[in-house]
Amino acid sequence: MRKLRILCLHGYHGSADVLRKQMKTLTDGLNDLAEFECVDAPSLARGDFGWWHAVEHHGVANTRESGSNRVAMTYEGWDETCRWVVAIFANEGPFDGVFGFSQGGALAALLVGLRAPDGKPTEHQPLSFGFAILVGAFAARDLRLATLYESTANYDLPSIHIIGRADSVVPSQASRSLAFQFNRPLILEHDGGHVIAANPEIRAQVAKFLEACAP
Repeated sequence: MRKLRILCLHGYHGSADVLRKQMKTLTDGLNDLAEFECVDAPSLARGDFGWWHAVEHHGVANTRESGSNRVAMTYEGWDETCRWVVAIFANEGPFDGVFGFSQGGALAALLVGLRAPDGKPTEHQPLSFGFAILVGAFAARDLRLATLYESTANYDLPSIHIIGRADSVVPSQASRSLAFQFNRPLILEHDGGHVIAANPEIRAQVAKFLEACAP
């Protein structure tokens, strides 16, 4: 049985190296099941950060946020990130699933909206993968992206949603609301905050989930 390949997406102020450290407690012991491929957002190469910057809809360009807390925002950098992700799948794929933490979780959920449910990529659905694991994630607030959540078939895939009841960065209700966009979400809650939790119950559930997704 081959290992699963999972594309892993970091948070707003994170990086691939930061995410590896944040994931370590969760992924230790899972290496026989999966390869966790952590990547840097394209913005890091030019000294910036994040998968996008959320700015107020009327154009306050100096407002840099991840995009989790406001409505009617514009995500500056989304187009670049989208092109970059499509290229990663084309050049470094295939990937069996996606993992995202915080803003990376929001991105991973948007990638679900860009996947081809039948596994045959097209111009408008250029990605192919079979599951998603989201941690401290939230729904996009850029109205241009709202249509990505509308395809029931796209969101009919196995998904895990790890949510901290005491999360002060992304409110737990925001993560639950995103989870309900998915047709069969497995919601795993913990008493901590904005972290990649790895208590024994969560570790066991993630291992079971990956075993079920194994090719």
